[in-house]
Amino acid sequence: MKRPLIISDCDEVLMHMVVPFRAWLDEVHGIHFDFASRFEEALRHKDSGNAVEREQIWRVLGEFFQTEMGRQTPIEGAVATMTRLAERADIVILTNIGEEQAEARARQLQQHDLPFRVVGNRGGKGTAVARLMTEHAPSLTLFIDDLENNHASVAELAPEVWRLHFVGEPEMAPHVPLCTDAHVRIDDWTNAERWITAKLDELVEVEAALAG
Repeated sequence: MKRPLIISDCDEVLMHMVVPFRAWLDEVHGIHFDFASRFEEALRHKDSGNAVEREQIWRVLGEFFQTEMGRQTPIEGAVATMTRLAERADIVILTNIGEEQAEARARQLQQHDLPFRVVGNRGGKGTAVARLMTEHAPSLTLFIDDLENNHASVAELAPEVWRLHFVGEPEMAPHVPLCTDAHVRIDDWTNAERWITAKLDELVEVEAALAG
């Protein structure tokens, strides 16, 4: 049978993003990022206290990914866990920074010993996950992401996928509600690896039973 497929997000799953983004916003743009606030109100100009307009939020976010990805560092346990899981499954990084930044993201991950294929995306990830499943024809698919809307998209368009809600940034995790469209919420790689490995072991048992 084909190998299992693990489709993982990058930011807050493999790499810290919001903390270095917050530091850069403060240093360069005079903007404060409050993790406890709703997205529409989280970014505020320090001089006036006014909320940053949505258009400017997307502009500075794009600037960060174009010029500041070097500030990002791996989530604790991510590199070692993915290295072990790669022995048992194909791994694809599905990241919402668009195809135009996919090569830069791949180079970033390679520098941190995460030499996996990177696929750029925009919006919900269900369509991309379904496309990758058609391409790989895996025996089992697992999806890892920190955002609720991505889990909802995958649940709708690829419901057979096992979905792990993972928020690896300790400062952000307490402010992120549980995602009802995921099968489980785990925010550290030690326990996440146990859950993923259990799913892979179950697959081995099923394959052995079919072969016997």
